[in-house]
Amino acid sequence: MTEQQLPTWADPSVSPAALDAQGVSRRQLLRRAGLFGAAFTLGAGPLATSASAAGRGYGGNDPRLAYLVGDHHVHSVYSHDAKYTFSQQAQAAAKYGLDWMVFNEHSNFGHASYGAKLEHAEILKARAENPRQLIFQGLEWYIPAAEHCTVFAAPGRHEVDLLTQFELAYDGKLLGYDKGGAADADTARNEAHAAKAIKWLAAQRRSGYVDDVLVLANHPLRLGIDSPHEMRAWRDAAPEIMIGMEGAPGAQGAALPGWRGATSIRGEYENKPSAQSWSGYPTDAYVTYGGFDWATATVGGLWDSMLAEGRLFSITTNSDNHRTVYDTWANGTWPEGQNFDNTGKLPDPVQTDSPQPGSDFWPGEFSRTHVGVTRYGYREVMAGMRAGRVWVDHGHLLDGLDVRLKRDCDHGQGVTLGGRLRVRKGDRLTLNVTVTTASRPNAQGILPELAHVDVIRGAVRGAVSDRDVWRAPDTKVVRTADVSGRKGTYTLRIPVTAGDESFYLRLRGSDGKRHGAGYLGASVDPHGPIPHEPGNGDPWADTWFYSNPIFVDLAGI
Repeated sequence: MTEQQLPTWADPSVSPAALDAQGVSRRQLLRRAGLFGAAFTLGAGPLATSASAAGRGYGGNDPRLAYLVGDHHVHSVYSHDAKYTFSQQAQAAAKYGLDWMVFNEHSNFGHASYGAKLEHAEILKARAENPRQLIFQGLEWYIPAAEHCTVFAAPGRHEVDLLTQFELAYDGKLLGYDKGGAADADTARNEAHAAKAIKWLAAQRRSGYVDDVLVLANHPLRLGIDSPHEMRAWRDAAPEIMIGMEGAPGAQGAALPGWRGATSIRGEYENKPSAQSWSGYPTDAYVTYGGFDWATATVGGLWDSMLAEGRLFSITTNSDNHRTVYDTWANGTWPEGQNFDNTGKLPDPVQTDSPQPGSDFWPGEFSRTHVGVTRYGYREVMAGMRAGRVWVDHGHLLDGLDVRLKRDCDHGQGVTLGGRLRVRKGDRLTLNVTVTTASRPNAQGILPELAHVDVIRGAVRGAVSDRDVWRAPDTKVVRTADVSGRKGTYTLRIPVTAGDESFYLRLRGSDGKRHGAGYLGASVDPHGPIPHEPGNGDPWADTWFYSNPIFVDLAGI
């Protein structure tokens, strides 16, 4: 593979005059992190770990980070239900400022037999022609007994072989090991096969067959078939590769007023409980809240119940781009005798000059996942995701976010997102939240303005006895900072005291245009995201950011 080059905003040889406002802002963030120029080197070494995470005592000193922006869920003509060419998607990602992206095509026999190899050839060509863009090849896995997952590997000799072997041996759709639930007598077999699949992937990484591989659950509550016990089983099968879930799904344009219909919901979360759904989810779990999945958006809900076990489980957001809203391209026509099963590739799209049906935004246009790294490269992105150094936003709400938690008695930088800080009971801590506000209008022509930052705290109680629990009763919003009108880069310094038990902190914030009492009540979340009226969910008028947690481990527990 051609030697990787720094993105233009990180390359000192590129004049600031050649950058747009977003590029200038990102370069400034890189300078503040002390990583500009030679410091932001290319390489494949692991990210440094904090002293506390390595078990060397109290406090921590995580490295300074640059955040690379990406999308792990993009489809092309190599998916049977998508539309765009590989180059159309890659060009859109570059236009909207993505540093990395994953082509995450749907599994089926046509893809396994033909499409995966054809796409791989395009990916290799694109990597050589544009070494400033990190392009991963992935697979959207139909999880036996459940929904979908992103699976992607680091570039290397076996990256496409890994995906096709996995697809043929473990895909629920190809095997007929479908969604499970009350209507399926083989649910236990199917669930066991899902865990076996993740263990197989982990074994390929350990053996060195591929340098790295990651797995993330996609749109987990869309159908209500990803039960809490299944999500815990996937995590436990190989936590080093099964690292989290989509906190917010794609299809964020699904409920633009007057676009798809009066029943449309952001994310295409337009379903009701079925015989295959897990019966413990309330009906309210089947819609999105501020565009985010109920599992993530509910303070004290499913995501918090997993974090309350004291184990990292990350969130992401992405486009899931199949068909962009208002776009005028349509699927091409099949030549006689050809179909997806015998080609693995749709015909290239054709221009119609008339808006075509769609629910999605281009990669990076609306949904962004920010991953903290110390160096630029494929393995660095994967290592940053594994470490949990992740925050997400919609509508380009923020240019930058840096979070550090440290003991007041320590001199180091503290630990950042995904990290662990070891403390003593009664220690005084400070949570430093450095925000860089949006520097330019987004794709809708809006200059986003952050209105508030919420600090969410939850007790860590260890492994649960009931693997289907979805409540974390000791998690709540403990502080809200009104930041309306603040511009540029500023730091919120929030005092925190270590109590009698371990805990975690995570952040959330929004443009303040639409919120109310959270799903579990105002005493838990006084101004959280709320569902929109069906058919009237303008995503640009209801934007949020979320961060991964920082864990605080109390000595002696």
